[in-house]
Amino acid sequence: MVGRLRRRPARALLSGLALALMATACSQAAPPAPTAVAAANRVQPLTGTPEPELPVTVRSADGARVTVERAARIVPLSGSLSEIVFALGLGDRVAARDITTTFAQAAALPVVTRGHDVSAESVLSLRPDLVLAETTTGPREAMDQIRAAGVPILLVAPARGLDDVGPRIRAVADALGVPEAGERLVRRTEQRIAAVTESVPDERPRPRVAFLYLRGSASVYLIGGAGSGATSLIEAAGAVDAGADSGLEKDFTAITSEALVRAAPDAILVMTKGLSSVGGVDGLVRLPGVAQTPAGAERRVVAVEDGVLLTYGPRTDQVLASVVRQLYGEGGTR
Repeated sequence: MVGRLRRRPARALLSGLALALMATACSQAAPPAPTAVAAANRVQPLTGTPEPELPVTVRSADGARVTVERAARIVPLSGSLSEIVFALGLGDRVAARDITTTFAQAAALPVVTRGHDVSAESVLSLRPDLVLAETTTGPREAMDQIRAAGVPILLVAPARGLDDVGPRIRAVADALGVPEAGERLVRRTEQRIAAVTESVPDERPRPRVAFLYLRGSASVYLIGGAGSGATSLIEAAGAVDAGADSGLEKDFTAITSEALVRAAPDAILVMTKGLSSVGGVDGLVRLPGVAQTPAGAERRVVAVEDGVLLTYGPRTDQVLASVVRQLYGEGGTR
């Protein structure tokens, strides 16, 4: 397990994938290792069920004005947007899910994506009143086909960090005609995140954490840089994003021994399916350069379930708490 990080002096060690790809789970990866810690796989709705006040006209992330007249059949096309709808208390109105929606309450819903591509035919067959999507959702032809059928589509900017939690919740809540519930959910989520950050140990020097995106079945081994989306989460856990701090400016860079030595991580952050896809921690430390880092030498690995790690939504406090627990205390994978 990942024990509490030891205090240590400064070291003498040498100092693209799109966001949507690393924020989603790969359905073909092997099941997560049983010892990996994941956030609870359920969404907690607000108390009380809000009644949408419709119609409303809202601004989509692409600048278009979208009028929503009904919200009895909602199709969110990302796990994060699905979480928001369920957390608002409107889960009974969700008619389908995409492959990245992995929490328990949505498990029985039909899937309307093939791999990570939207199937316009599957979406339209469910007669949705509203489709919620991210600006990265595609393919574009499928989205255009849904629009052409007269279905309103609200596009939301993809999540890149903790600052996106509130705006994304508000965008969805406003489109569903429940702005007051949206504000309640924002307050609840932000308060819970703040409570976790206040509990973070004050380690000096701060632990260095590298986010690795792994898909062993496809021989994809990447280290996250400044645009990976993980920096905000790592910093909220009181740590330093080792990839970004070592000068990696791209979202992701192929893992090399040189890149890992420069990053010099004390711990490695991974998605559970990615970790399983390389054979667990034993396989991870065999990747080029991993064993030569402090994290690899001491097998310090922080693993969080793929479908929730970087969604930056109503369950972000659970994700952050899991990272903190594994980084500083018991519960990590070794």
